[in-house]
Amino acid sequence: MAEPDPASPGLGSDADDDEALRAAIALSLQDQQQDSISLATKPAHQDPQQSETAFSLLSLNRRKMEEERLARMARKRARSPSDDEVVEVPPPRKKSIPAPSHLNATCTDSMLPYPNGTVKRTWVRGYPRTGDDIKIEEVLQKDKLLLAMLSSYQWDDDWILSKVDTTKTRLLLAAFASDDRQKEAMRANVPPHIRFCFPRMHGPGSMHSKLQILKFAHYLRVVVPTGNLVPYDWGETGVMENMVFLIDLPRLDKAEDHKPTTFSLELQHFLRAMGVEEKMVDSLSGYDFSKTASLGFVHTRPGGHMDESLKRVGYCGLGATVAALGLATTVPIEVDVACASLGSIKCDLVEAMYNACQGDDGMKEYTERTSRKPRDKHPGPSQLLKDRFRIYFPANQTVCDSRGGKAAAGTICVQAKWWRSPDFPTELVRDCVNTREGLLMHSKVIFVRKAEGSTANPHSHSNPWAGWAYVGSANLSESAWGRLVKDKKSGKAKMSCRNWECGVLVPVHRSSNQGSNAGDLGVFQGTVPIPMQVPGRAYRSDEEPFYDGA
Repeated sequence: MAEPDPASPGLGSDADDDEALRAAIALSLQDQQQDSISLATKPAHQDPQQSETAFSLLSLNRRKMEEERLARMARKRARSPSDDEVVEVPPPRKKSIPAPSHLNATCTDSMLPYPNGTVKRTWVRGYPRTGDDIKIEEVLQKDKLLLAMLSSYQWDDDWILSKVDTTKTRLLLAAFASDDRQKEAMRANVPPHIRFCFPRMHGPGSMHSKLQILKFAHYLRVVVPTGNLVPYDWGETGVMENMVFLIDLPRLDKAEDHKPTTFSLELQHFLRAMGVEEKMVDSLSGYDFSKTASLGFVHTRPGGHMDESLKRVGYCGLGATVAALGLATTVPIEVDVACASLGSIKCDLVEAMYNACQGDDGMKEYTERTSRKPRDKHPGPSQLLKDRFRIYFPANQTVCDSRGGKAAAGTICVQAKWWRSPDFPTELVRDCVNTREGLLMHSKVIFVRKAEGSTANPHSHSNPWAGWAYVGSANLSESAWGRLVKDKKSGKAKMSCRNWECGVLVPVHRSSNQGSNAGDLGVFQGTVPIPMQVPGRAYRSDEEPFYDGA
């Protein structure tokens, strides 16, 4: 398994962030944190020497990355806390969050823990268990797991192998490789039960999606986490939190009984695009996807996309999914976006995202932008965005005051030059403070609902939904969500994307006893956990976020 090559061409000014630096810092932290993970997590049946040999390519790639970025990494000078240090932190004073009720309904089949789907926060060491958290062991269920397709941006090979039973579980790993030579070397250095697929990259960008397809004897589990396959993203070092969507789908007696949903079709499309072998993709038709009919699978893949392909990726795909699920509206909406990384964002992207959350296919913002003259450039966010769109990202002091401090923030990224640009919509940013005291967040989540006092959408009288949430891998950046540009040859609109990303759109039922104002996000109670304190505190004029390399 490998990380993106830091020697590849640099990203443009509208890039997600310096992904190579981000990965190098995070992997350096991860290597130091390995000392805090007990050796007991190693599979008893596995020869440690064999494991080191099988996955040595990852270590080689880390060394190369760290050597090339040594000068920049020196600014970080971070040391990750040990388990002992985490234990010494006073326990947080936080009441338990009620267990989800709508998505995680009582299951009549004991073999399907999550038949209707659920959204959880990751368990974190040092915090009490609640009804809305989950451990990686509870996701993978190693004693029952037969086959797993795993994709991630960062990997901890030994840690992953400690979470599965390699004597009976086959693994397919969707990973990055810089060239064919590296692909062959990686394939040659793993045992037969571990295989790779290598999603194609189109220039600079990241294999950033986090997706797990887990096969058990009688059901399929589809998992979309916001975290990578590393211990600190799953709470084992006690300093970082993520979120995860999962749903269990029963095996059909006959594949002919399979009825595709928008979710299943987009999931299969994404897997094929990544290079997952056709046999495995086709095997998904052996499972009952009917419970995904109300869910959306949203994704981004690198390259330029036009015509029908344009409508399936990035914020165009987000808007199309909102419309397909009957969630489109023309009335004002409230949008709260929490993420771990901010790119060099401008008002154009924020407007496109707001429109997509209303069900727009991307053309509204594109038409307005391409028709205006250069002198008519936006001076800043519109009043609508100032009133309705909030971006949650931690202030520098919030990071410093967290349990792990700056040393734990290697994957929380924004560059000072972007933030200080006159085009950056700083007015929309709120401090991101976890509802679990002292925890940092690596979650990527969007909460959308109609604005308080807005009239009902005349086209959706029978719409039973109060709003929806996105949970996935995409941060707020053009690399993650794309940008519509005009193709030079054809003159057509083209969605230009850099990253592989994926996420799930979860609608929320209407309920007469749920709140609907911008502050409490009450409509999501019992369906999607709210990880941050809301409404977020606006940044002071003299305040800045936590920066890369700070």
